[in-house]
Amino acid sequence: MTTQLVGDLMILALLARVFGPDAVALLRRLAAAGVRAGVSEMTRHERGDGR
Repeated sequence: MTTQLVGDLMILALLARVFGPDAVALLRRLAAAGVRAGVSEMTRHERGDGR
């Protein structure tokens, strides 16, 4: 685990602690959007639409 990843995880834990369930719900939405974007990018490259 890199130090940057550890720092990011500590910030996320602090945000979840300070802002509670609202921050956790927002992080889940952001993670889901990131996964959808990654999957669509992978399928675009598999079809040959990419570079």
